[in-house]
Amino acid sequence: MGVCENLIGGAWVGGNEAAPNVNPSNTDDVIGEYTRGDASAVDAAVEAAQAAQPGWALASPQVRHDVLEKVGADLMARREELGQLLSREEGKTLAEGIGEATRAAQIFKFFAGETLRLGGEAIASVRPGIEVMIEREPVGIVGLITPWNFPIAIPAWKITPALAYGNAVILKPADLTPGCAWELARSLKAAGCPDGVFNLVMGRGSTVGARMVEHPGIDAISFTGSVPVGRGIVVGCATHGKKVQTEMGGKNPMVVLDDADLDTAVSVSANGAFFSTGQRCTASSRLIVTEGIHDAFVEKLTAEAAALKVGDALDPATQIGPVVDQSQLDQNLSYVALAKAEGCEVSGGGRANGPGFFQHPAVFTGATNQMRSSREEIFGPCASVIKAADYDEALAMANDTEFGLSSGICTSSLKYASHFRRHAEAGMVMVNLPTAGVDYHVPFGGCKGSSYGAREQGAYAREFYTTVKTSYIAPWNPIPASGLSPPQRSTKTAHLT
Repeated sequence: MGVCENLIGGAWVGGNEAAPNVNPSNTDDVIGEYTRGDASAVDAAVEAAQAAQPGWALASPQVRHDVLEKVGADLMARREELGQLLSREEGKTLAEGIGEATRAAQIFKFFAGETLRLGGEAIASVRPGIEVMIEREPVGIVGLITPWNFPIAIPAWKITPALAYGNAVILKPADLTPGCAWELARSLKAAGCPDGVFNLVMGRGSTVGARMVEHPGIDAISFTGSVPVGRGIVVGCATHGKKVQTEMGGKNPMVVLDDADLDTAVSVSANGAFFSTGQRCTASSRLIVTEGIHDAFVEKLTAEAAALKVGDALDPATQIGPVVDQSQLDQNLSYVALAKAEGCEVSGGGRANGPGFFQHPAVFTGATNQMRSSREEIFGPCASVIKAADYDEALAMANDTEFGLSSGICTSSLKYASHFRRHAEAGMVMVNLPTAGVDYHVPFGGCKGSSYGAREQGAYAREFYTTVKTSYIAPWNPIPASGLSPPQRSTKTAHLT
């Protein structure tokens, strides 16, 4: 297989350099070579998008529906093939990889339907005889910058509403995981997406992403990734007058109360903290446990974490795949060392044997909510267990963070579940469920430092990918010169003859 190239204006276009896509389970396995674009590739993609977007915006909703539906059907038919690719390039277990590919297909099919459901409003004016219409129109050219941890689902949930609502797209996937994005581009082209409506520009964020933010021809940017980069993008978009949406991670709490079912609490916590190798912005990285259940919870969770099988993502017996690359592994191990230095008792967390970037899950017990290891996003299979005296203290600790993406509670009490749902400072709240794991047809996003701008996914995605136009329509008969009101109709009864 040759170099996988960028898709610009309907043509596959090479660049000045290419980079290998390496399997984190086995660094000897090179998936392929992928072009790295530069600022000039972004410029070319913008030019192509500007030429194509007006026609796409005015096309029948059926046209947009058919393209998205075809892609959804293609992804669903190839979900096992795509899931294997995803597991090879990102490191999720094969079951998770296939599940994510299936989710991408479902997202395309959902937004195929949304193309036919975008409505408007007709409102009576306060002025007699005037009609008011409120309609949604596409933003224009949308730049999408996506992360490596969900290399097919997150591009899908950004691409699909952008296209469904009539925008043209320029996608920059993560430099670490370009393979799934390239497959999406190939599927869109095969489905008949018009040339220039969807463009793929792979490459480094420092060149491709930076040019997208500053380019005057791009009207909006949607970003998912790290806090420092996201905040820089918000400032850059404000400077250049662009609409912007960012999702920047979390330090998500899972509160476990004395009345919780122990097995459920441990299962939910382990899933949220360790599965997908903890590389989820919704991961349960703070486990806040009340005193009565704390010791039993720690004993059972520690045993469960130690029993999880770490290994090659393609091995059906593997439960925890590799960390995405050496840099991420080094960062994770530095936090394990930090937790020890801060006074935590650390169970697990060391590097596992193998030809890839493997790490055993880590449990930090004796943690406090003020430790750096309890406040900073690690993005690995590490969880701090923090003891709380009671529900009130647990809730206060849960909310004591700069983030606000997802928050969870395990309890058998309807009173506490209802109170927590109302008072948790997060965009998403889970009761007796992992903090990670959401449906594709409902809004996704958080508050505080986790998110900026409109929500993603579901029908709420229209808030970012469309703009609102209000039209006033006067009757054909002229308004009197005074402009005060149109001619009044006769109050006499009309007679038909």
